[in-house]
Amino acid sequence: MNDKEIINQLRQLTKSKEYWKDNIDEVASKLDDGYSDTVKAKALWLLGEMGLKYPLEMESHVDEIAFFMEDENPKLRERSLNALGRIGRADKNLVISYMNRLMEMRDDESGNVRHAFVWACENIATTSPELFCDKLEIFYDMINDSSEKVRIEAPEMFRVVGKRKPDCVKPFLTKLEWISKNDEHPAVRVHCAGAVRITNNALNINM
Repeated sequence: MNDKEIINQLRQLTKSKEYWKDNIDEVASKLDDGYSDTVKAKALWLLGEMGLKYPLEMESHVDEIAFFMEDENPKLRERSLNALGRIGRADKNLVISYMNRLMEMRDDESGNVRHAFVWACENIATTSPELFCDKLEIFYDMINDSSEKVRIEAPEMFRVVGKRKPDCVKPFLTKLEWISKNDEHPAVRVHCAGAVRITNNALNINM
């Protein structure tokens, strides 16, 4: 099949979740060198969604997925992070050995990859916020990233962690509140305000 046919096949499978479990290996086979980067990117995205639903069945493919963090194509680095985030959301133990490398992706030259990094961390933090309590300074710094997408997304990490581990976010509340009132970008202001509100609510509940 040509690229268009393979992509269409993967799109159809994306819509047919009842067939995911039996087709994980088949989708993972599209990561081989014989396939184009376009096909690999689509396969990585689908593997992430499959991994969220069937993490144990994805275990044998996580190493290959993580390998694409090193790829020269920024789209594949981006999709590798997307997939690791979804898989890690389902089971942190499947991605824990890749966390050091994943955290280094915050310095990627591509804004889209840095955005995917934040999004992946949010996914993992949804079920395992404790992994990020000592890393929140990274996301605070990223509120000043050169990429608008990254700036908008970075405060969401404080919302995710603040809902579950509010004491970890508490030291940042004053700074986030200041940004929520003074940043030049309205979406950054809104997301910082949301992080402050949700964290304060969680702190009050835990009192």
